Amino acid sequence: MARTCFVCNKGKVFGNSVSHSNRHNKRVWLPNLRRVKAVVDGSTRRVNVCTRCLRSGKIQRAL
Repeated sequence: MARTCFVCNKGKVFGNSVSHSNRHNKRVWLPNLRRVKAVVDGSTRRVNVCTRCLRSGKIQRAL
C-alpha cells in the first residue's frame, strides 16, 4: 500500500525532530489516510484518501 492520497497525492514528508538541547534526529510525518469505498469513473473502488479530501468533499463516497 502506497501511503499517498488518491485525490491530492499527499504522501510522506521527511524532516528532523529537534529536542530542547537542539539535537537533530530524522523523523517522518505520515498523512492521515482512510481506506474508503468511493465512486471512481462510475464504478466503486476502495481507495486511500486523506481526511482533508474526505472532509472537503473532493471524492464521492459509495454506500
